[in-house]
This record gives sequence, C-alpha cells and structure tokens, in this order.
Amino acid sequence: MKAVILAAGYGTRLQRDVDSDGTGRFQHLSGVAKPLLPVGRRALISHWVSALTLSGCVDGIYVVTNAVYHKAFEEWASQFSLVKVLSDHTRSNEDRLGAVACLQLTIKHFKIEDHVIVIGGDTLFLEDFSLKKVEGTFSELQVQCADNSLVLSYQCKEEDTHKYGILEVDEDLRVLCMKEKPTAAETESRRACPCFYMLSKKCLPLLDYFLESKKDLPIQDRDAPGNFVSWLIQRSPVYTHEISGRFDVGNLPSYIECDLYFKKKLKNVESYMV
Repeated sequence: MKAVILAAGYGTRLQRDVDSDGTGRFQHLSGVAKPLLPVGRRALISHWVSALTLSGCVDGIYVVTNAVYHKAFEEWASQFSLVKVLSDHTRSNEDRLGAVACLQLTIKHFKIEDHVIVIGGDTLFLEDFSLKKVEGTFSELQVQCADNSLVLSYQCKEEDTHKYGILEVDEDLRVLCMKEKPTAAETESRRACPCFYMLSKKCLPLLDYFLESKKDLPIQDRDAPGNFVSWLIQRSPVYTHEISGRFDVGNLPSYIECDLYFKKKLKNVESYMV
C-alpha cells in the first residue's frame, strides 16, 4: 500500500490570521505551509510519516505540494527514506489544480498501481486513532470484494453538519451517499467525513473519469477530495470506519488548539496514530 499526502494548498485563511495577529506571537508561522507547521515536537506532517512508517502499513509515502512550498518540503523530506515529494507547478491559490487533480498527478507520476491511503496534509486525529486498526478493517473488506474502499467518519455536533461532508450509511456501514454541508434538517446522520481514505487500486482509474466529467465546471466542483468520494460512492462500494474525532488546522485558533493538545495532553508521541 502507498500513502499520498495532499499538501498543495496555500493556507490562505491561516496566513491571513497570522498576518493580522497583533501579538506577534505567531510571526514565525508566516509563509509556512500548513503541513509543515510545528505541532508539539515535530511538524504536523511528520506525525503522519512517523505513524505510517512505524505501523508498517505502507512502503512508499508521496507528498504533493505546490511550486511555492516545494523547496521547503524537499528539505523536510530529506530526513525520511520513504518520502518522495512532487510539485504541481502552481504558484497561487487562484491557479491551483485542486486536491483530486493533485492525487491523479501523483498516481500517474509515480506509476502507483497499489492501494492508496489519501491523507489531508492539514489533518490529525485524536490519540485513540490507530492506522493498524483501520488497515485491518480495509483488509477485511478487501477479502469480501477487491473493489471495496474505506473512509473514516466521526460524530459531529448537530449545529456543525453544514461545515462538513456528511455520510449516510446502511446497517453494514456501507456508505449510501455523502451530503455536502447539509443543514441538520436535511439529514439524520451526524457522520462527518475527514480527508483520510483507503482507496482500492481497482478504483484508481476512476479518477480520470471523474476529472474528465468535471473539466468544464468551476474549480470548487472538482477541488475537494470529498467531491471525488461522493462521486465514487455511486459507482464503487465504499464503507466507513468510525473514529472519535480530529484536528483540522484551517485557521489560527484551530492551530493553537491542536498545538496545545500535542504539547500538554498527548500521552505518547512515539505510538501516536500507529
């Protein structure tokens, strides 16, 4: 299995927050890509590399970024033997390819023909998350059918459904649909879906069909990886594995909360997410 970490975003909200912060406490974060932000004792993305390596789940980790941050990611990656970095060659948020196109680019560039773990580079999970457990669920699904893929979900608050992609599932935890940012009245489900997917190698060719079908639409209709998952659910079996929650580093307050957790509350950084 391979891992692709999506790190080509420009972090515009976070950078605006840093630039407008009057305390000066966070100026060291200016111009830093979100996955490279210090979280506890290491960069956010390094927590993923450590967990992926120690769990033995993957034999290759690929990070796709943009031209602005490419050099910084190359310097960071030099300490990890499993990590390779790819640039999407864009230089602004307005010109971005979008996460799905970046995933497709990475798979084609590195000629990946294996199952793929897709990970959002600005996301971390709570300490009870285990890669080995999730891989175990995926392996069981693969025994049942080679087309099966797996996504995660966690229970969000009723008033927060409009912030997330919400999964509706059957009694076997097969996903029936993903509703994009619905109101609480539009769905009974509270299963928010973070950017972490174990995709069967059988469904990777569908990336081409998805992007071809969306090529004439605005970037927001093909950018987020959840757009592909929502489309995939209607064409290939997708199941969910429930977790307790996540950190989503989107702005300065969410970064501060995440960093504080790793400095004050994380019990064992070496076994984290393994």
